[in-house]
Amino acid sequence: MTDFIIIITTVGKQKEAQIIAKQLVTQQLAACVNIFPRIQSIYCWKGSICEDEEVMIVIKTKTSHEKQVYEVVKSLHSYDLPELITFPITNGYKPYLNWLDDSLSTT
Repeated sequence: MTDFIIIITTVGKQKEAQIIAKQLVTQQLAACVNIFPRIQSIYCWKGSICEDEEVMIVIKTKTSHEKQVYEVVKSLHSYDLPELITFPITNGYKPYLNWLDDSLSTT
């Protein structure tokens, strides 16, 4: 088990994803953020089945930054109820994990 996590969220626009990603990396709350444009999401919202094109954001960080990442994402997110899901990174290529660790703030 490592101290690293992946957090995912989706947004409606590419520009919104870029703003969130740049803020997280600039603040050293994320070592890397991947943006996957044009995913199709099908979901139930307020009793209706919805189909939307969205942008997925994959955030690589540490457990100690999770709460701050959530707060930044929520403050910049346009949705009433943003998806924020955390996955533990249980193992990984050691040099990459070292880089990830070196890229994050120590606070």
